[in-house]
Amino acid sequence: MKKIRVLIVDDSAVVRQVLSAQLALDPSIEVIAAVADPLFAMNRMKIEWPDVIVLDVEMPRMDGLTFLRKIMDERPTPVVICSTLTERGAETTLEALAAGAVAIVTKPKLGLKKFLEDSSADLVGAVKSAGSANVLRLKASLPARGARAMIKPAPGSAVSRATAKHTADVVLAPPGSQAMKQTTERIVALGTSTGGTQALEQVLTALPRGSPGIVVVQHMPEKFTAAFAARLDGLCDVEVHEAVNGERLLPGHVLIAPGGRHLMLRRSGAYYYADVTDGPLVNRHKPSVDVLFRSVAKFAGANAIGIIMTGMGDDGARGLLEMREAGAATAAQDEASCVVFGMPKEAIALGGAKTVLPLSRIAQAIVDWGG
Repeated sequence: MKKIRVLIVDDSAVVRQVLSAQLALDPSIEVIAAVADPLFAMNRMKIEWPDVIVLDVEMPRMDGLTFLRKIMDERPTPVVICSTLTERGAETTLEALAAGAVAIVTKPKLGLKKFLEDSSADLVGAVKSAGSANVLRLKASLPARGARAMIKPAPGSAVSRATAKHTADVVLAPPGSQAMKQTTERIVALGTSTGGTQALEQVLTALPRGSPGIVVVQHMPEKFTAAFAARLDGLCDVEVHEAVNGERLLPGHVLIAPGGRHLMLRRSGAYYYADVTDGPLVNRHKPSVDVLFRSVAKFAGANAIGIIMTGMGDDGARGLLEMREAGAATAAQDEASCVVFGMPKEAIALGGAKTVLPLSRIAQAIVDWGG
């Protein structure tokens, strides 16, 4: 099997050393070089072009964001952003995701070496996910630079660790056999991972203000989801924010699962509410798509539509099947429009997706169903 050739670009010698050592432990990965800044990287890339670049965003001489945009313009290549776990780092990283990066690896300012060693499973998973990404599909979905801007002021996942792979059973019992009665209150549940930030932007910006209430799990670390929601809120007619425990899901509103917390739906009377909770990782993710989809199956049934989108792995596949069995409408994004056709592929294979749709048709499908 051909190894994934990785170039590490980070101005910290400690980061370069630890990342190189951790990636080298995986037999499917080869670190071809680890350099201190993008100018060194460009010289190295004249000799050998990598399959994946692990890139810091704050560096001297040339920042990572500028370098990323240059790569995406000249020769699109999967990029994993290695970002500081801070609010400032989150905002910069979201710019990088909008510019074409496919995944995030976080790092703290203190205890860096031990953190990176403990997080080696995240790093390896991110690199493998990036290595299988359809980066040309990703570039095609990016908005023209400068074409969109924040039009509303922003309000003032931890991904996996090496651990046992739990199912949604550890958070919420399976739905009962009795289907939920259909009501006028409609719910949309979206689940996505690698490539999902761009895909969600394309879907949500196309929705009118009167769309059904939407709940979203996007695999993303803590501190990043609030900034991501704020960015989407500035682009969309619908209102977008990070979910708050106990809040009612209203039409025209989108709730994003907070990084490091599971998001579930619960019903009280005729209304639906967000249940934001801690708990074990499910499918090595928190938030988990399976947890959200199971809760929607259990408490909304035929009043919901579930859509699984681009992403690595199988999180959400079983939950989408449970939604379909509970009477919900279900769909999966098609392979041609996915950055990574992992999660949708697994959902289709299990029989969870009633229909398969290109990314360009998902927003209209939501509008048609909600109408």
